[in-house]
Amino acid sequence: MTASHLLVPVPIPDRVAALIGSCVPPHILRAELEAACAAREVRRFRGPRLCAEDRADREQALSELARANKVLAAHHPRLPVRPGSAW
Repeated sequence: MTASHLLVPVPIPDRVAALIGSCVPPHILRAELEAACAAREVRRFRGPRLCAEDRADREQALSELARANKVLAAHHPRLPVRPGSAW
């Protein structure tokens, strides 16, 4: 029995990552990349007092994240990315 807090992250070799990527449909890979980028953008715009332009940018990033997450969730329910997650 293994405890999840005892697992050590191990880097995946590039060839293995490419093999895994070749098994995933291209539109899912694209949505995964878009979700990660949008989540990064959402994290950039944090704080209680944002100017109107920053609020608009944050809302745009949130809508892009929601759009990408919809595609990911349709493929598998555990794939959606959250703004605070490590991805």
